Amino acid sequence: MKNAKLFYIVDLFAGPGGLSEGFCSYAVKEKSHPFKIVSSVEMDSHAHRTLVLRSFFREFPKGKVPEEYYKYLRGEISRELLFEKYPKEAEMAQHIAMNVTLGTPDGNKLIRERLKKLLKSSSIGPWVLIGGPPCQAYSTIGRSRQQANGKGKDKYQKDQRNFLYKEYLQILAEFKPAVFIMENVPGILSAEVGGERIFGRILTDLSKPSNAISLIKDKGKKDLEYKIYSLSVPESEFKDHDPRDYVIKFEDYGIPQARHRVILLGIRKDFDIKPGILVKNPNEVPVKNVISDLPKLRSDFTHKKLTSHEWYDFLRSIPSQSWFHEDEKLIIKNNKGRKINLKQDILKFIKKLPKRLTVGSEYMKMKSIPTYRKDWYSDKKLKGVINHTTRPHMDRDLLRYFYSAVYANIIGKSPRLTEFPTGLLPNHQNVLHHNGYIKFNDRFHVQLKNNPSRTITCHLSKDGHSSIHYDPVQCRSITVREAARIQTFPDNYFFEGPRTQKFKQVGNAVPPLIAYQIAEIVYNVIKNIND
Repeated sequence: MKNAKLFYIVDLFAGPGGLSEGFCSYAVKEKSHPFKIVSSVEMDSHAHRTLVLRSFFREFPKGKVPEEYYKYLRGEISRELLFEKYPKEAEMAQHIAMNVTLGTPDGNKLIRERLKKLLKSSSIGPWVLIGGPPCQAYSTIGRSRQQANGKGKDKYQKDQRNFLYKEYLQILAEFKPAVFIMENVPGILSAEVGGERIFGRILTDLSKPSNAISLIKDKGKKDLEYKIYSLSVPESEFKDHDPRDYVIKFEDYGIPQARHRVILLGIRKDFDIKPGILVKNPNEVPVKNVISDLPKLRSDFTHKKLTSHEWYDFLRSIPSQSWFHEDEKLIIKNNKGRKINLKQDILKFIKKLPKRLTVGSEYMKMKSIPTYRKDWYSDKKLKGVINHTTRPHMDRDLLRYFYSAVYANIIGKSPRLTEFPTGLLPNHQNVLHHNGYIKFNDRFHVQLKNNPSRTITCHLSKDGHSSIHYDPVQCRSITVREAARIQTFPDNYFFEGPRTQKFKQVGNAVPPLIAYQIAEIVYNVIKNIND
């Protein structure tokens, strides 16, 4: 190892690289970055392309990224031409980012061969394993969808994603990193397999990974052990090791999003070093502080491209539509019990509709700097905004988005379906029970401008109902760039693939800014180990 202060990171189930970005961005001093990603492993081809590009970006010192990188982001040159211009850096990036599926014989073999080469030298010092197994099998939403789709409990019990954490165990047992970070959804705390809470088994297995995968045949032989810590609760305050102590509420730590995740910090027991915990931010960050500066956009209709004038005329026609005259639904009470006639506010926002808005593009030449952490997000060399294109919506959904955004602006919360005018209710059969009650009452959610965002999920790839923009005059769901801002990805972080795949990548990622804070805790641990 050329630099004794450079610590290796291996990232499993890397997604688009949120955890990696936080660790690589962490600096002890302005130009001293102690962590080096030596391998990122991801099965999804689109996320892998994103990983390769970001690995290429990191091959250059901070502030020394070539202009050709930005030309690629602006669509001025191809990816092939960019990599041809810098073949050494491109080759290294493609070496680091592995498009491999963990849990398959071929994938497992490739990863182990790679790690044996990377970690064979005793001079590399202590290293860190990070990542999190796919979360769909553990999430409460994923489980309920399996039930709704008729897959049933038996199908869930056999879902192989429940056991992909064992691939993580295998790497722990064979290569013995000094520290590991494992991330997953809170649903893992309540998930059961065979009548057993899976989280308890995971903690036990992570504590003694060699035993868990039957590498220790001699029972008298000392096993590899890890001590598992919470990043939010000091060990002295653990409530009988309540599993909820491992949950991190990101909005408490300067992330503009109410995203909650289970994050485990494991330290090899032979080092006997106790870590610190994350430091809470005294103020929550509202979503407007990270997306209000981005260019205003409009949406197209599904299967039909609109001119700005046609979009404008469609929304201007709202006062002539039948649902607008359902007085009993449009007179509502605010939090103080005062009656409000939403018609007046709808008309007020209709008057504010801009006549000329675009649907955006993958690059917009426009200065855009958020009010929050511009040092983290902004890059002057970018000279614009990337991945900022709206998705098309059904015409009736646009009306629901407009109504929801107006409602949220006035009342301070998203309307439930029971608070919609009857004429705006979706016609789907699953909206109403046979007895007349409304199901999925909270289907449409506005990202409230003065609050942290609701959780950004990969479901954004299917529709935008859960992330409606708070500005009624834009009348749309959020873009990939807005989702990325909420997830705290820097503005020069480019997501590859079709829009649906970009949304999946952003929704599945760990916010880099929380990973940065975790990296500081890990650095202090690993530095003590190295010393």
